[in-house]
Amino acid sequence: MTGPTTPEQPWPVRTVARKIAEWVDRLGAVWVEGQLAQVTARAGTGTAFLVLRDPAADVSLQLTAPIGLVRDGGPAVAEGNRVVVHGRPSFFLGRGTLSLRVSEIRAVGVGELLARIERLRALLAAEGLFDAARKRRPPFLPRCIGLVTGRASAAEHDVVSNATARWPAARFRIEHVATQGALSVPQIVDALARLDRDPEVDVIVLARGGGSVEDLLPFSDETLCRAVADCRTAVVSAIGHEPDTPLVDHVADLRCSTPTEAGRRLVPDLAEETARIAGLRDRARRALAGWVDREERLLTALRGRPVLADPLRALDARHTETERLRASARGCVERGLDRRGVEIGHLRARLTTLGPAATLARGYAVVQRLDEGSGPPPVLRSVGEVSAGARLRIRVADGAVVATVAAPDTGAPETTPRKRTTRKRAPARAGSDDG
Repeated sequence: MTGPTTPEQPWPVRTVARKIAEWVDRLGAVWVEGQLAQVTARAGTGTAFLVLRDPAADVSLQLTAPIGLVRDGGPAVAEGNRVVVHGRPSFFLGRGTLSLRVSEIRAVGVGELLARIERLRALLAAEGLFDAARKRRPPFLPRCIGLVTGRASAAEHDVVSNATARWPAARFRIEHVATQGALSVPQIVDALARLDRDPEVDVIVLARGGGSVEDLLPFSDETLCRAVADCRTAVVSAIGHEPDTPLVDHVADLRCSTPTEAGRRLVPDLAEETARIAGLRDRARRALAGWVDREERLLTALRGRPVLADPLRALDARHTETERLRASARGCVERGLDRRGVEIGHLRARLTTLGPAATLARGYAVVQRLDEGSGPPPVLRSVGEVSAGARLRIRVADGAVVATVAAPDTGAPETTPRKRTTRKRAPARAGSDDG
């Protein structure tokens, strides 16, 4: 029966079980390390049944050992202890179960545990899980505090009582887990995951009281340390007492030496905050009063200035200046006009003196010949230019007359001109020569 199986030619159960047993027997004897989760010694059968659990994973293995081996082991062979066993895997055909037939059990010493913790510490530090740059600051006043601790433990009481004493409105979501033993690491990791998924939880606290190195081993487990490092919510570690420093203290965002200190650092003190607010309010009131007084003094000083005390004074001064300048401009214009008027009068007098009207006024006359022809009558400049019977126009100061020449006057006795027509005209304006 070594060929392949088919639906028509299946293997019997005994064949499959025997083949599995043959493969298991080929493994030979092995050394296995783990944590004892259960120890059951049956005196009637002479065989002890144990459960060896992997502290970093939810994996367990059944062990069988002579009852004398368990009894001779003493306190080292107890539930929760880390041990190294030597045995040979065997497959029980009747029940189809796998177990490890143990021939030797050794307790893992504290020195070896500490050495392993130090090696893990160096590994996690090299990966940067201890760097201060990746640590987050817990909120000043969290809405809800997640607490992972043992059921009805002193650590739970210390955290809750101290936090509520400082801030009575503090809210908690508590996850009760095993804080030591084989089941502690998986339960703590699951509780961390649940609290990290809760949007109301702003900070997570891992709290446990003090204990021996073996009791605090779960808080130096690699799986737990990596779970804390992966949390998106800030994690506060409050494990043990002041000398106890498991690895989770270095990975957490904030380390508190005791659960009591964690309760004090999670929330602010209501009395202190109230006093601080009162002090700030008083400082703000004094600052505001000082500012108001300073502004009032400034307004008083501004109001006392002449430009604000009598705003029209500056306008009156400018109005007076404007009127003075306007009067000065008017006086300058009037004086200029007077000077120009006097000059025009002098020019008029000079023109009058130099004009023909003034000469006529002194008794002279202008004689013009009234010859036939176009154009203005020519002025008579010599007696030789006229003959008897010629008509003349004689212009004097107040008009002109027309005369007929009887005979030219060459110095002989006078001749009386016969006035034919006399027409008095309006006096000519000075400087005009009207015909």
